[in-house]
Amino acid sequence: MVVKGKYEYKYLALNLRASVVKRFRPFAKKIAGSQSEALEKMLDFFEWHGFKPNDRFVDSILEEIRKNRKRTEANIAILRDIEVTQTKPSNVMLLSLFGENLKQQEPARREKKFIKKPKLSQKEIDITVPKIRYECLQDEMKGLSQDFHYVLGKARLVKSSLGKPYLKLEISRSELARYKRKASKSISSE
Repeated sequence: MVVKGKYEYKYLALNLRASVVKRFRPFAKKIAGSQSEALEKMLDFFEWHGFKPNDRFVDSILEEIRKNRKRTEANIAILRDIEVTQTKPSNVMLLSLFGENLKQQEPARREKKFIKKPKLSQKEIDITVPKIRYECLQDEMKGLSQDFHYVLGKARLVKSSLGKPYLKLEISRSELARYKRKASKSISSE
């Protein structure tokens, strides 16, 4: 069927009860221009949200909430971080600019409190890394990081006319062998 100024659509017939059609027509006028568009929007809604018409709506919503809980918790964590790192320091700076007393005056003398430090167990002592070993590991990590950035800097994208684009590494074989040895040496030392 071709209508002037509109697209060409193929139409098929559905057999529906008269009571359902009477309910659907006013509903379709509210949400869309045509009955086909209204039915399509309803199908999209159910497919997008994963709802099934046979299931209870409340159960489906609760299931969606459970699925999205991690996202919600991540958003809350981001907002808290923004509050701590951006909002509070800004407020403190504004108060200091206007001459507000930020800190209450502390007493001249304080009573010393003796706090007993818990003794470390043998497992906790074994886990600690000596400072010299830690510094050596940091130096090794810095060298590996520099080598990695150098190799990444030598990678170039080659666009082939027949196949997929690929990466080309523009270093000599001896350099590649040296980086492989260095990487395997650092892995084996761990």
